[in-house]
Order: sequence, then C-alpha cells, then structure tokens
Amino acid sequence: MCPEDNYQPLTFMARPEQLVQADRVDGSMYYEPGLFELELERIFYKTWIWVAHESEIRNPGDFKTTKIGRQPVIVVRDKTGAIRVLENRCRHRGATVCEKSRGNATGFTCPYHSWSYGLDGTLRALPYPDGYEDILDKAGLPLRSLRVDSYAGMVFASFNQDVEPLSDFLGAARHWIDLFMKQGAGYPIKTQGEHRFRFQGNWKIQLENTTDGYHFPIVHKSWMSSVDEETSAMLSFMTDDQAVTHALGNGHSVMVMVPGHVDLDQDDGTEALQERFAHVTQALSQEMAPAQVRRIVRSLHGAGFNLNLFPNVAMSMSFLRVLHPVSATETEIRHVALGMDGGPEIANRERLRIHEHFQGPFGFGSPDDAEAWERVQRGAHAGKNVPILVNRGLNRESVAGNGDKVSHATDEGGMREAYRMWKRMMSDE
Repeated sequence: MCPEDNYQPLTFMARPEQLVQADRVDGSMYYEPGLFELELERIFYKTWIWVAHESEIRNPGDFKTTKIGRQPVIVVRDKTGAIRVLENRCRHRGATVCEKSRGNATGFTCPYHSWSYGLDGTLRALPYPDGYEDILDKAGLPLRSLRVDSYAGMVFASFNQDVEPLSDFLGAARHWIDLFMKQGAGYPIKTQGEHRFRFQGNWKIQLENTTDGYHFPIVHKSWMSSVDEETSAMLSFMTDDQAVTHALGNGHSVMVMVPGHVDLDQDDGTEALQERFAHVTQALSQEMAPAQVRRIVRSLHGAGFNLNLFPNVAMSMSFLRVLHPVSATETEIRHVALGMDGGPEIANRERLRIHEHFQGPFGFGSPDDAEAWERVQRGAHAGKNVPILVNRGLNRESVAGNGDKVSHATDEGGMREAYRMWKRMMSDE
C-alpha cells in the first residue's frame, strides 16, 4: 500500500497540530505563510532560542547582533560581566540602535534622534530634553530585556519571561552538550568565525537534516571521495549497529556517527592517529606529553555525533549550525567554526581547514545540502496530495532505560521528535 492511500491532505484551515501524524507531516508545513507566522509566535517567541557562545562576548562591552525570528536583538556583556539580550529597537521611534554584526562598545546610540542607552539597556540621555519635561521618565524607557540563561557556554534567550528554566528545557540534551565540549581536549571551546548563507526553503527542512544519517553517503558522496580513506571509513556508519539516534525529548535529538568518539576522554590507546595529521602530531610532540598530543589530534574532527537542539541550533561534530527563519520559503544558515581557546594554533588552523572543506562556501558539504533542501522545497509544492514521510525506522525503534526513543542513525527518529515538539507548541491548547 502506498503512503498516500487513504491520505487526506489538510489545508491550513485545519488546526496546526492536525498537520503532524506519527509517521508523516503535511506538505503545507513547508510553504504556508499563515502557518509560518504562527510558528514565529508560538515557537520562536515563546521558547528558548540559542543566540551566542560566551566566547563571542568575552569582555565587558563585547556585543553581537542577531535575530530571534524577525526581531533584531543585541547580545552584550555589560560592565558587571553579566550577559544581556536587548531588543535592538529605540524606545523613541523604533529605529535599530546598532547595525554592526559584532564589536565592543560603551553603549548604544540611536542614529535617528541620538537617544543613547547603556550596556544594560538603560536610557542614559537624549538631546534637547526640554521638550520632554514632565512627560517622560527615562527610567521607564530602557531597551527591553529578554530572559537570558546559559549552559556550558551556550547562551539562550527568550521573549517569554515565564518560560520554563533552561535546564528543564534542555533536559537529557545537557549530557550530550557536556560530551560535545570535550572536543576542546582540556581547553575551553571558542568560536573561530562563520560562514553565512541563505537557501530557498523552509526552516524545518534544515532542522530535519542534522540527525538525518540516511542522506549522508548519498548527498555527500563527493565529499567522501575527496577525503583520505581513514576519514571516509570513520564516517561509514550506515551498517554500524552502534550508530544510533536518540530522541531526547522537547524536540531535541542526537545522532551518533562515530561511536568511538562520543566521549573523547575515553581512549584505550588502540586507535591509530590519522596520517593526514602527522604534521600536527609532530609539531605538538616537541612541547607536549604524548597523552595530550593524542587527545588533541583525536579531537580534530570534533565529537562523534550531531546534537540537534530545538528549534534553531545544532552542535554538529565540530561546528555549530544556526538557523534563522526568514519566511515560509527562505532560511538563513550560519556555520560557526569551533576551536580550542588557548590551545595550540597549529591544531586550531587544522580545525579551520577541516571546517572549510565541508562547511565553507567553497567546500563540499554546504552546497550539496543546500541543493537538496531547495529541491525538497520545490517538490513540496508539486505534491499537494502526498505526505512528507518521517517513518523510517519505526519498526525498529526501542525505548532505553532512561526513556530515550532509540533507533539507527539512518532512521528518522530525530525528525519525529522535532515534530512532536512542534505539534505540542503549535497546539491551540
């Protein structure tokens, strides 16, 4: 029987939660503008959204600008060292008070009428104040602050002041975040720059991709043929029983691709260091103990898994992938390279070369992924009466002792977890 047999396509006139079933979703979820507007209100403006890594705002006055949904915000470290996320909108006439992507400042001044704000958002001064005597209280007009919290250097913010605690939202994903950070090989993680691009497709198409091992040897065949045999073998997980996906709850999921690198602190010494990194091994061996050299070289590819944090950030092996929804049919992606803060420069350079080879604008991975995502978007418009299937592996999904739903890395358990959370948040209830 074909999946579309007895399938009744739904329009957006249906309640949003009706668009998601256990093994499929309605194609209109990729292109319906009204549904996209509801997603902004019920998901992106209601829950925790990743906005920065602490290494991007290291010192007082350091800031970066970004968006949550359509709304521009400033992530800044104030004079006391606290991290704040402020609406990037002057309280006077609504102009953005900062247009630089990042930098260091003592405050923010609106270019329209020169209202100036402190790093904590307080309105400090405005020109020609005599016109506001007895009608304006500066203390009542700060840049509006979002709720902010962080975990393991990952900074999240929410417009919803009553949002659940971040630790509860992350839940079982915290264990995997801790494991991910071990790729610092004893050093803290830092960002090393980013590649930003847009694709013509819905944000959920990219959300699905991070824990979709099924596509990897197909879409990334050219990349697999461009790397050494050791790297290719490391990522040949299609028939590895230890390569699994965990549905972690709250829309989060993790896909294990290199089981031996899940916990980089665990090393029995039997794994040979890759020949391609011989120059790194040789250089580090002149100044470090063999155990530390081995720890750094084994971590150059990052952790052995992709962790998807609903709804907008993936901690993907050795980089962060951040999505910004632009419209129902357009999404911005940031690929953020990671390195060891204070670690040896030769190792950080090697990590950048690895990043460029796959995620960079002239790399193999990003262009191939973007092409696949856009073809999904185009095809979704053609199949008005055909569902989007997320049923791979349902016949072999099991429940672990901790409650995780577990299936193979090539199965679609991560997608099903994301859509369970989508359905919950989009429900009229």
